[in-house]
Amino acid sequence: MNLPYLSTRPALSRRHFLRGSGSAILGLPFLEAMTPTFSRAAPAVSPKRFVAMCATLGFHGPHLFPTEVGQGYKLTPYLSKLKEHRRDFTLFSGLSHPEQQGNNGHASEMTWLTSARRPGLAGFKNSISLDQVIANAVGSETRFPFLALSTSGRSMSWSANGVELPGETSPAKLFKSLFVQGTNEEVAAEMRSFRRGRSILDTVLGEAKGLERELGARDKEKLEEYLASVRELEVRLQESEAWVQKPKPAVAAELPKDVPDKNDAIAKQRLMNDMIVLALQTDSTRTITFQLAGTNAVPTIPGVKNDWHNLSHHGKDPAKIDELKIIEEAEFEALNEFLTKLKAVSENGNSLLDHTAVLYGSNLGNASSHDWRNLPVLLAGGGFKHQGYVAHDEKENTPFANLFVPLAQRMGAEIDQFGTSTAAGLRGLEA
Repeated sequence: MNLPYLSTRPALSRRHFLRGSGSAILGLPFLEAMTPTFSRAAPAVSPKRFVAMCATLGFHGPHLFPTEVGQGYKLTPYLSKLKEHRRDFTLFSGLSHPEQQGNNGHASEMTWLTSARRPGLAGFKNSISLDQVIANAVGSETRFPFLALSTSGRSMSWSANGVELPGETSPAKLFKSLFVQGTNEEVAAEMRSFRRGRSILDTVLGEAKGLERELGARDKEKLEEYLASVRELEVRLQESEAWVQKPKPAVAAELPKDVPDKNDAIAKQRLMNDMIVLALQTDSTRTITFQLAGTNAVPTIPGVKNDWHNLSHHGKDPAKIDELKIIEEAEFEALNEFLTKLKAVSENGNSLLDHTAVLYGSNLGNASSHDWRNLPVLLAGGGFKHQGYVAHDEKENTPFANLFVPLAQRMGAEIDQFGTSTAAGLRGLEA
C-alpha cells in the first residue's frame, strides 16, 4: 500500500531513507505543521520520548562489560557493534531489583519495569510498570498513550492493578493502527463501539456501588481495585473517542509484510524497530516497550545450530558460548541500526535520538544460572551527558529502580520514588 507524502515543503529536502527488513521507509523530519494533526497542541520544543527494550535471555557478560570504566574503555565484542554510537550511550553494571527469586528462573521478566519483589511466588501481585506511569502522565498528548510490543505476545507493560498488557507482535497490524485511515463507515462504527463501551462501564459502576454496601473489608478492597481499573478504562475510552475522528498521519512508507519465518528473531526485531522509529517520528506515541523474547528453537542466523534457550544455559562450555555470541552480536547489530535510524532523523536542530531515551538490557545478569543480579543496562540518547561505562558494586547492587525515577521525571511524571528505588537518581546518569 502506497501512502501519500506528508508535504512538499522545503524542509523535506532533509528527508532520508531508512531501510529495514522487508520495508523501505522514507523518514520525514519532525515538522511543526505536522503537530496539530498528531497531538493535541503544537509543542514549543520537541517532545521527549521513552523506549524500553528487554532481551529476556540476557547477554554473556564477559563479551559485554569492559574492564575499564569511563569513556576510554576498550571495546568488547558486543560494544564493538555500537562503536559509532559510543558517545551516545552509557552502559551500567551492578544494578538489579531486590528479591527477584521467583517461581521459575525467568520470572524476573515480569518485573523488569516494575521492580515488584518475589515474582510469581505465593501472594505475588505485580505493580505498575515504568512506561505506564509515564503514559498516565503524558499519554493523552498523543493518539496512542503507549505501545506495548513483543516478539512473543507477552510484554513488559503492567497496569496499575498489576495486570499484564498484551504485546503486539505484528508490524503490519501496528502499521495499520498507526497510519491507515478507516473509511467514514468504519470510523462511525468505531465511535458507536466506544459509546457502547462507555454505556457498559456506567452500568458496571452503578451495580458495583450498590454491591459495595453488602461487602466485608477484604472484598471492598478488591472491589475498589476493580473499580479503579474501570475508571482508568473509562478515561482511556474518552481519549480514544476524541482521537478516532482526527486524521492519522500520512507517511511515505508501504505496509510492511510480517516476517514469515517464526525463528528469524533478528529480522522480527529489525522490522518492529522500523515501526518504532515511524511511531516516534510522527508523534503517534511517546512511550514504547518492546519485549525481545528468546526462543526454545534454533534461530535463523548463519552459524547457529542449537536452540537459543539451551545455548543461554551454556555452563561455561566454550563451544556453546561461541555459538551464543553469534546470536547476541546480531542483537547488538540490530540495536546499532535502530540507534542509527533515530540519529538520522532531524528534529528542531537535533536528532530524534537526542529526544528519545532508549533503555536496553535484560532481566537476567547471568542467564546460564538464572541470576537476576548485576543486570546489563544500557541507556542511549535522551539528551543525557553519557559517561561511557559506569560500574556499580557487583556484589552490593544499586537498585535498578533508582534509574527509573529520573527517566519518569524527564518525561513529565511528577514522582520522587518508584517501586524499590532508594534514591531519585543514579550515579553515572547526568542530564
